[in-house]
Amino acid sequence: MNETRWGILYCPKNTLRQQKRWEQIEKCLHENHIDFDYVQSENTGSVERLVKMMINNGYKTIIIVGGDSALNDAVNCLMQVDADTRNQIALGVIPNGVMNDFAHFWGFKEGEIEQSVAWLKRHRVRKIDLGRINYKNKSGEPCHRYFLNCINIGLIAAIMNLRRKTRHLLGSRTLSFIFSFILMLFQRLDYKMTLRINTDVIKRKVMTVCVGNALGYGQTPNAVPYNGLLDVSVVYHPEMMQLIEGFYLFLRGKFLNHRSVHPYRTREIEVIETQHALVGLDGRLMNTPTGNFWIKVEQEVINFLIPD
Repeated sequence: MNETRWGILYCPKNTLRQQKRWEQIEKCLHENHIDFDYVQSENTGSVERLVKMMINNGYKTIIIVGGDSALNDAVNCLMQVDADTRNQIALGVIPNGVMNDFAHFWGFKEGEIEQSVAWLKRHRVRKIDLGRINYKNKSGEPCHRYFLNCINIGLIAAIMNLRRKTRHLLGSRTLSFIFSFILMLFQRLDYKMTLRINTDVIKRKVMTVCVGNALGYGQTPNAVPYNGLLDVSVVYHPEMMQLIEGFYLFLRGKFLNHRSVHPYRTREIEVIETQHALVGLDGRLMNTPTGNFWIKVEQEVINFLIPD
């Protein structure tokens, strides 16, 4: 295997323009004289299998043309191999998903293919952190899963699930979020939770919790995936007018200014009780963990290709 040859995994969105999108990307790669092989995922369940295939075939640069969920599958595959192998591989992204929050953190945009390819070609690598959730499944077996962007517990996990579904129908990111927010009014708005963050124990009704390694879809706007820390936003149940105000601040990027939002910074959080709240990881629902679970950070474990 030529070590400069890229392995590209194309994860098409569920749209009629998926072939045209790939043709634009392929044209740009050829114009930049990039040597590459590519495969296309058949569905979300095939991403991990195809990334494992690329790792086993010796690709040193793996590019995901997809969104947060596809990147999540890729980093979880990389964390299954030994550190020596993982340290030889650089992961990159060309945003093409329903949600591309981690790509946006670095400045990659969906409509800027030429810029994304130019940045990736320069091969500027940065070691980045991953979050990790340790939990037990319904059979009582210990499990873990890594995340790049965030974990949501409670209402926002439900909204992100609705948003993912409505984005396919509406096409617009903003419209899908507004529609999801309207549907949210028919959802359960608070959960009895018990959390341990640093030396604080929170035991009360909570609307939503976001544990962010990066932007957290706007809920942890100050989090960065390279300081060995997680940002946590705990949102208590606001009154209806406060809820509307919170939505306005969220859209303006001033989420932490809301009086019901309580921010923390930590290396680990223990979730003792969630009253069966939904749990979302990088925009995708998890099977709800049973009992206590822990969320922590693992520092500088993935080589990620970043802009200049």
